[in-house]
Amino acid sequence: MIKLNPKLSQKFAVAFLFCATIVAIIPVVIIIFIIIKNGYSAISLEFLTAMPTNGMRSGGIFPAIVGTLSIVFCAILITLPIGVCAAIYLNEYAKDTLLTRLIKLAIVNLAGIPSVVYGLFGLGIFVMFLGFGVSIIAGALTLSIMELPVIITTARGALNSVPPAFREASLALGVSRWQTIRHIVLPNALPGILTGAILSIARISGETAPILFTAAAFYLPHIPRSPFDQVMALPYHLYIISTQIPNMPKNIIFATALVLLMMVLSMSLIAIIARIYFRKRRKW
Repeated sequence: MIKLNPKLSQKFAVAFLFCATIVAIIPVVIIIFIIIKNGYSAISLEFLTAMPTNGMRSGGIFPAIVGTLSIVFCAILITLPIGVCAAIYLNEYAKDTLLTRLIKLAIVNLAGIPSVVYGLFGLGIFVMFLGFGVSIIAGALTLSIMELPVIITTARGALNSVPPAFREASLALGVSRWQTIRHIVLPNALPGILTGAILSIARISGETAPILFTAAAFYLPHIPRSPFDQVMALPYHLYIISTQIPNMPKNIIFATALVLLMMVLSMSLIAIIARIYFRKRRKW
């Protein structure tokens, strides 16, 4: 049996992993480069703040931006408290029984369901059965259900990362379990919880299938006035101008994609900054 030099093996492994990383990054860089190259010329203040005109071939995308932010804000407002509370119960209170194991398995499986299935579910329950119609609230509820497993999973991971000694020391001083969770566990788990929440926001910002059935409109040259209004949304708007409108200027298509991309990347950047900030405040 041939024995390789340990130093040579390590160099080979590092080189291989570096090449694998480059191969994974190159397609992303190419996509971003193509979008910026073809779309930056159409980006202007008017494009970001004006209403669409001439059958969406000119004007701006302001209603689509407002609609996307409205849906995403309502969705995370619904999902975050429920997801964090569920994670606290499963991680801090629930005993390891068959029922809790089944619940945890169901949460993992729900995270893998295709988004179009959630869209059909939202159409049947929120749009038709509950009578919300195609609206912001119907789309937000659909997205919140879709992202609930992700929020619960990331929040549980953040709670698990807090050392057990913190809980034991607090309980040894006579502090109740809830006070321990509130004042010791949650503050130390906050970086992971916020990171998971913001990254989930970035994900649902680009979803098309769920809002296609529950919230998005083909063309609405005005901003929504209530949560029960139908809205334009950037992902669906991008799909429409790319496939359904003939003679659509190419730079407008790529500029819309660039705005959506910048929104998602900005949210990811906020997650990174928040994680660094709260990690610096940790005592361990």
